[in-house]
Amino acid sequence: MPNALATLMLVIWPIVIWRLFVTLPPGRALIWSLLGAYLLLPPPPAAIDFPLMPALDKTSLPNLAILIVAFFVLRGENRPRLMPDSIIARWLLVVFVLSPIVTVFTNPEPLIFTENYIRGLYLQDAIAQPINRFILVIGFLMARQYLTTREDQRDLLMALVIAGLAYSLPILMEVRLSPQLNNWVYGYFQHLFSQTIRQGGYRPMVFLYHGIWLAYFVLTCLLAALALWRADHSTGRAKYMIAAFYLCAVLVLCKTLATLVYAGVAGALILLLTTRMQVKVAALLALITLSYPVLKSADLVPTGAILAQAEAISAERAHSLAFRFENEDILVERAFLKPWFGWGIWGRNHIHDPDTGFITSVSDGYWVIVIGVWGWVGYIAQFGLMSLPIFLVWRELRQASRQEKDRFVRKASYALMGSTRFKESGERGLSPYLGPLALMLGFNLIDLLPNATLTPTTWLIAGTLFGHAERLTRQRKTEAADVPPEGSDTQTVLKRRTVL
Repeated sequence: MPNALATLMLVIWPIVIWRLFVTLPPGRALIWSLLGAYLLLPPPPAAIDFPLMPALDKTSLPNLAILIVAFFVLRGENRPRLMPDSIIARWLLVVFVLSPIVTVFTNPEPLIFTENYIRGLYLQDAIAQPINRFILVIGFLMARQYLTTREDQRDLLMALVIAGLAYSLPILMEVRLSPQLNNWVYGYFQHLFSQTIRQGGYRPMVFLYHGIWLAYFVLTCLLAALALWRADHSTGRAKYMIAAFYLCAVLVLCKTLATLVYAGVAGALILLLTTRMQVKVAALLALITLSYPVLKSADLVPTGAILAQAEAISAERAHSLAFRFENEDILVERAFLKPWFGWGIWGRNHIHDPDTGFITSVSDGYWVIVIGVWGWVGYIAQFGLMSLPIFLVWRELRQASRQEKDRFVRKASYALMGSTRFKESGERGLSPYLGPLALMLGFNLIDLLPNATLTPTTWLIAGTLFGHAERLTRQRKTEAADVPPEGSDTQTVLKRRTVL
């Protein structure tokens, strides 16, 4: 059980958030509020459970506190504006938050076993679950407002590198001594100790949910360091590559094969491809993630080939992957018994022992959890909301490339007419961090197929991409409105110059 310090840390974190928003710009305060909570607060089951309210843990409590603090501390244009500009995003957000109400009312029946039962869902769940869903996306909605510029993107990447370097110290301690920091500091072990023993040593966890989560966090910090190195052209850029090599060594010590594969592929894409190509690859990854349940149910996922490749690397990893695929098949079959809105909470989406009612299935992949609990509607809403920023950025880059072809002719034509009406937009050129951030989100979406690594960092990256895409859209519309009216002298010159 969590000790008093675990509860105290949860209680005082809203005060920490308040001080951050008082002393820092909103974007940086948001980054460090969520990142600090994710890395330092005790993981579940530590939580504050108020009556008639969802339990507040290291993920939900900071989100709610940030929203409340921002409303009281920030003024004017900095006040939170939660609804996105995109109509598609608004619909996805509404469905994401409110669809659990339908799930509750389509699951009133209890699951009866010989010795036990699982209750049906009722009105209290219809109130609590939409609140939970809204709290989950607060970080995303705040990031789309406060992390919109390339400077904000650099702040996020820099924060990840700094946090990764600082967190490497307790990581190395646990590699040597075994994962005991959460037990020593907060009084309990957050997972099965047997899953921390790997390759004759230990897989660290520190204060995160599992060793896989920690490995993925280190991977994110490594990719952030590579992105900063690629974008920096000063004489001091070598420090980012040194940090990347160091974080790569730490990642190897985390003993998680999938993250090493991601590091090799994503790292190469960040270093070698252009921003537009990086966004295209990220869009492809997002499309694969969105279509994965369809491919899986149609038996189009090459599980045999994947297992063969895993077997060539490690028999232990191949066995683990086969176990996941087997449970996926079982859980998908059950999910499709209630395909539209799912089975709801309380483990109703699982397979149970018919006598005791104990859960006999294991759900590792986040996609199969979502589609089992909330159905196709919930899956499309959540994964669509997380993928949409990549597609919006891709659309804006395509529009930008078209407008770039017109810009020189238009500017020259205005100058020829002696007009000062033409104005350059405030932020010309592509952000050098846009492609790497899109790749980081794309690979995180792919990792949600075998794992459940949805973290505050995921929402921060998705939010900053979304906010930047909205910024590019407003910029494009401003420039489009600057085209002179049909029939004017300047428009005539524009046409002549275009023909020439």
